[in-house]
Amino acid sequence: MARLGPVDFEDRLTLVEHLDELRTRIVISIVAYSVAFGLCFWQNSRLLDIANAPLPGDKTPITFGVAEPFTTTVTITAYAALVIALPVILYQAYAFVLPALTTREKRVVVPFLMGVPLLFVAGVVFGYFVVLPAATKFLLNFNQSQFNIQIRAKDYYSFFTLTLAVMGLIFQLPIGILAVTRLGIVTPEQLSQNRRYAYVVLIIVAALLPGTDPVTMLIEAVPLLLLYEGSVILARMFGRPPEPAPDRDVSLSEPPPSGAA
Repeated sequence: MARLGPVDFEDRLTLVEHLDELRTRIVISIVAYSVAFGLCFWQNSRLLDIANAPLPGDKTPITFGVAEPFTTTVTITAYAALVIALPVILYQAYAFVLPALTTREKRVVVPFLMGVPLLFVAGVVFGYFVVLPAATKFLLNFNQSQFNIQIRAKDYYSFFTLTLAVMGLIFQLPIGILAVTRLGIVTPEQLSQNRRYAYVVLIIVAALLPGTDPVTMLIEAVPLLLLYEGSVILARMFGRPPEPAPDRDVSLSEPPPSGAA
C-alpha cells in the first residue's frame, strides 16, 4: 500500500513501490484539483466579479460566440482551481522526491519550498491590486475618444490570468538568487558588483511582461529591482554555501609505518 506521508531517506523502496507511490500522489493531486475546480465553478459568478474588479468604471466584458460565456467561465475557473490546489500539488511533489534528500539537504530545501507558494501569492496579490488596475486604466483610456472601446471577455481574462501568473513567477526571484548562491554558482559580492547589468536585464524582463505600455512596465520593474536588492541582502545572510566538512585524520585502522616500535 502506498504511503501518504513522506518516505524517509533511510527507507529502501522497490521500483514497484515507487511507482505505486507516484500513482497515489498523482491521484491525490488530481482529487485536490477537482475539489478546487468544483468549488470555483460553484462560485463562478463571484469569481468573475473578482476578475472584473480591476476594470475601470462600470465596464463589463462582452462575448460574441454562443458557447463563449461557458468556455470562458470554465477557463478562468480552471486557472483559479490550479492556484488553490497548488499547495497540495507542491507538497505531493516534494514528498515524492524527499527520499533522495539527506537530512542536511532537507534543512536547505524545506525553507525554499515554503517560500515558493508564499512569494507566488504575494506576486498575485501585487498584480491584482497594483498592476492590473493601473494597466487597465491606462490601456482602456488611451485615445478613448477615437475608439468605441469594448472588452472581449476571452481576451480580458487571458490578460488577467497571464498577468497574475507572471507576477507570481517573477516574485520567485529571491528563491532563484538564494539557490544559485547556496550552490556556489555566484557570490553575494558578485551580485552587488554586477548590479548595473542586473538592472538592465530586469528592466528588459519588465518590458517583455504583459501590459505593453510604459506605465505597466514601470510598475512591474519597481518590484523586480526591489526584489533583487532584497535578494542580495538575503544572500549575504543565508546564501553562503555550507562549509565543507574538515578532512578526517588518518584512520587508526591503517597499519603503522615500517620500523615503528
